[in-house]
Amino acid sequence: MSKPFSDHDKRKQISVRGLAGVENVAELKVAFNRHLHFTLVKDRNVANKRDYYFALANTVRDHLVGRWIRTQQYYYEKDPKRVYYISLEFYMGRTLQNTMVNLALENACDEAIYQLGLDMEELEDMEEDAGLGNGGLGRLAACFLDSMASLGLAAYGYGIRYEFGIFNQKIVNGWQVEEADDWLRYGNPWEKARPEYMRAVKFYGRTEHTPDGVKWVDTQVVLALPYDTPIPGYRNNIVNTMRLWSAKAPCDFNLKDFNVGGYIQAVLDRNLCENISRVLYPNDNFFEGKELRLKQEYFVVAATLQDVVRRFKASKFGSREVVRTDFAELPNKVAIQLNDTHPAMAIPELMRVLVDEEKLGWDKAWDVCVRTCAYTNHTVLPEALERWPIDLFHHLLPRHLEIIFEINHQNINFPGDHDRMRRMSLIEEGGCKKVNMAHLCIVGSHAVNGVARIHSEILIATLYVFKDFYELDPHKFQNKTNGITPRRWLVMCNPGLAEVIAEKIGEEFIRDLDQLKRLLKFINDDAFIRDIAKVKQENKLKFAVHLEEHYKVKINPQSMFDFQVKRIHEYKRQLLNCLHMITYYNRIKKEPNKHWTPRTIMVGGKAAPGYHTAKMIIRLITAIGEVVNHDPVVGDRLKVIFLENYRVTLAEKAIPSADLSEQISTAGTEASGTGNMKFMLNGALTIGTMDGANVEMAEEAGEENLFIFGMRVEDVDAMDAGKGYHASEYYNRIPELKQAMDQIAGGFFSPKQPDLFKELVDLLMHHDRFKVFADYEAYIKCQDKVNQLYKNPKEWTKMVIHNIAGCGKFSSDRTIAQYAREIWGMEPSLEKIPAPDEKLK
Repeated sequence: MSKPFSDHDKRKQISVRGLAGVENVAELKVAFNRHLHFTLVKDRNVANKRDYYFALANTVRDHLVGRWIRTQQYYYEKDPKRVYYISLEFYMGRTLQNTMVNLALENACDEAIYQLGLDMEELEDMEEDAGLGNGGLGRLAACFLDSMASLGLAAYGYGIRYEFGIFNQKIVNGWQVEEADDWLRYGNPWEKARPEYMRAVKFYGRTEHTPDGVKWVDTQVVLALPYDTPIPGYRNNIVNTMRLWSAKAPCDFNLKDFNVGGYIQAVLDRNLCENISRVLYPNDNFFEGKELRLKQEYFVVAATLQDVVRRFKASKFGSREVVRTDFAELPNKVAIQLNDTHPAMAIPELMRVLVDEEKLGWDKAWDVCVRTCAYTNHTVLPEALERWPIDLFHHLLPRHLEIIFEINHQNINFPGDHDRMRRMSLIEEGGCKKVNMAHLCIVGSHAVNGVARIHSEILIATLYVFKDFYELDPHKFQNKTNGITPRRWLVMCNPGLAEVIAEKIGEEFIRDLDQLKRLLKFINDDAFIRDIAKVKQENKLKFAVHLEEHYKVKINPQSMFDFQVKRIHEYKRQLLNCLHMITYYNRIKKEPNKHWTPRTIMVGGKAAPGYHTAKMIIRLITAIGEVVNHDPVVGDRLKVIFLENYRVTLAEKAIPSADLSEQISTAGTEASGTGNMKFMLNGALTIGTMDGANVEMAEEAGEENLFIFGMRVEDVDAMDAGKGYHASEYYNRIPELKQAMDQIAGGFFSPKQPDLFKELVDLLMHHDRFKVFADYEAYIKCQDKVNQLYKNPKEWTKMVIHNIAGCGKFSSDRTIAQYAREIWGMEPSLEKIPAPDEKLK
């Protein structure tokens, strides 16, 4: 059980965690007991930990409700421009602690729960992660919601309320096994269903061209039921809304058709249309062209745009009458941000609404559409780009296909230059004609951005996709380097570090991360260096306990904690990390009496269920661990652990304990990365290539304060243009690489199945798109430098301070302020609105 804070501790913590006033604590206890009794219908004799969690969650939620209603009322009265962030993924994680942090309730709740004889951490651990995302793209959307609320923007996150989020990963006999993530099993205390705002979404059918315009008829209707989740800003009394749609069959579903086997079958068939919101597709950076996925993409967009239009028309609080009918005003009142191409259907759907329903002329409607929409690109990998077969489109969304053909006809027109027309067309010719969704997004948006400077440069300079569009309209293309919210990724997950920082520079850094630069004044302050190192050691001890509980592996907490946590993908090069593990193991075995820097190498991440190579990579890591961790010669100088079921909540435990962060993708493949920023902010050093946001991290902290190695983008391009990449040259030239590969190939790590990793060896030797061997030598040399510095704790910690001080740029507040000013035409504000018990000005 967590012990009560001493007076000194309380004073220290008052700032960052909020005041624990006596009346505050008493009030929370009363509310807790009231919810246990009236909401959960339990008493202390029969209540279990989960009941206590729900009682606490409802108690904290009570503090959101007044602010939530007040915020929406405030928006109605002020009638600001609103931004709609549409994403197929919102990787939110847990909500309880984040809400307490943003409302300054953490200390008061801690004290109340302690006085009730309960343990806060145990209750927090009862909450399910809202795992409605795969990785970076979905977590970025979640950080953005936090920043939009904290910057006072009238913002709405729109997505799908998946019944099953990203699968839970189990490791069984070294292999990944997927389990359904039934996250709603016990209910979700943070959401409020809004059946009164149910919307109808149409599919299938055909079009009729009449004198009155085009009609889309004989459609199948699915209802979209909204669930609202409050998004509190950081201590500014603003609470925005994330609205997630759930699919419901209409009451008359299939009953009007006489060809149905009967009433019972018709009711059972309702499941088919409710499947739209059943499950998140578990692919990261990979396009799977399934009908159900296209249905999901249109479903979220069609329901959301009905909301957008309704709110635009009836802008005054409490008024249901239409007050605005001039759609030329739409771009002044509405911004729509498309998070990748997944919500690209917003463009033809907005055109359908404006032209077919609101009866605008095509040119006027198109002008409104382009000025309203903006598109964020998240990847340059060709296998990730969405291309939908025309036949599927025609079957599912016949009117939208007509609109896309018209958009193509009007916008892609270069008489005489057939090659350019073919490259830029929204319709890809070939065996099976396809709609290129990235092209649709570029043509239909007034702004297109990449997510790190190098990524945005690659988009317009070299990428086959966008170069032609850039030449046509260079002003459309921008960069918006990603960021992370410092509330969740520092204050909440690493309170010890947040306190040490606050003691030196105050608390303003929580809303203005650039303030961290002021830490450079203390770079030679021995006491500060000690404090930073002490917090890291405490975090490592805590995570070591967690690891021993969950993995039954004894960890040396003095060892370097070396993490590579991210989705398992060839381009992220977990295989390069594997080669280092094996090389380091071989070196220790060869000279067991030498003084080696001890390491615990941890790799975590999920492989898409259909991605065979990624699953084999996991199996290789677990196999290396089986050998290394049981070798008495090595002892605790090297451990290899695969972290099972990596997710937001595990990241919050792991990242504060990290010494080294592995960001080792092939230059030019990782659009940005955001895990890299989380590690940097939490006092880990980075070993990485000049890829994604690593480039800007090196710029902010000083390249000498990161461990940068390997080919740059220019080197990769030169290799491709020149003699190409030949793995065997490296294999034959570098003895340690040859030894490691021979061990994998010969069954050293899989004695019972010597050819278990035959395919991985074949991949690395003969068709490795990501050039693992080309960076092997530089990587191993760089790891040697890491080992050397780790032996000098003071110099290591000074480098850590340089990194923390250079993190300011990587706050999602900065990113969102740039989106607001440069894309949405909105002005962020740090002003607090009055609390619910104060008068509105």
